[in-house]
Amino acid sequence: MARWLPAGLLVLLVLLALYPMHGTGYGIRTMLQLFMWIALAQSWNLISGLTGYVSFGHVAFFGMGAYTAGILIGTLGWPWLLACLAGGVMAMVLALVIGWPCLRLKGPYFAIAMLGLNEVLRVIVSYYEGLTGGGNGLSLPTLHASVPIYYAMGLVALSVTALTYVIVTSRFGLRLMTIREDEVAAEAMGIDTFRYKLYAFLLSAVGPGIVGGLAARDQGYIEPTSVFPLITTITMIVMALFGGKGTIWGPVLGAVLLFTFQELVWARFIYLHQLLFGAIIITVVLLMPRGILGVLQQKYNLPRTI
Repeated sequence: MARWLPAGLLVLLVLLALYPMHGTGYGIRTMLQLFMWIALAQSWNLISGLTGYVSFGHVAFFGMGAYTAGILIGTLGWPWLLACLAGGVMAMVLALVIGWPCLRLKGPYFAIAMLGLNEVLRVIVSYYEGLTGGGNGLSLPTLHASVPIYYAMGLVALSVTALTYVIVTSRFGLRLMTIREDEVAAEAMGIDTFRYKLYAFLLSAVGPGIVGGLAARDQGYIEPTSVFPLITTITMIVMALFGGKGTIWGPVLGAVLLFTFQELVWARFIYLHQLLFGAIIITVVLLMPRGILGVLQQKYNLPRTI
């Protein structure tokens, strides 16, 4: 498996790079959305999959990136790519501000705090109408750049996945997984658990921040309810769990399978897709708590670098 995997990935990357030259407009936008979900699920995996600290508010970083890019593009006239990178920086700053106190919490208290963060940001954005447009939303100048955004979104998904590989195969990742298994034992071994959790949290915020900015630029219009919805966090969690949290390729696999499933079900069963999505959540929690790759790793003794 180790022999053909790099070659297969290289072929896949070449095909994806060439796709906009031959694909339809709908296909390009569909792949763009898939790249977005891969980046989001993989980013959530960096903190929750590796440390065990479940975040129910990761969409806050997505929204921060969206509004940062939207304001810089619409008000200050920044180039969209630079504005999106600034969205990632602001998401990291937000992670530092909220992570410093919240990562000292344990168990469900961290999850609740992150959920509250998302709601607080949504209210703040709705209140400052002069800067964010409030409930009326924020419109960006018209720009037809689906192909450049396709490449940018794909690069973010690839970068976050590569970052996950580097972390999982490093001593840093080993320490994070030690914290996940037993934080008290990790502290007894001399691991500065708070520092490592904070590093992971900061890294997990950058991807959603950049992706949020790219999504805002692509859509051309954002509002609080569209960039801070709880369902976005739930979706990235389910994708990571379904594929296998704490693994390198699990979030990618989960995003591909569930996004494809959503698209097929949405097209055929408009009023049942949420019900079927909920059924998948229950199935994963009850029957496959380690996800698809977790089951394969246990059954076939696959290495953790998968």
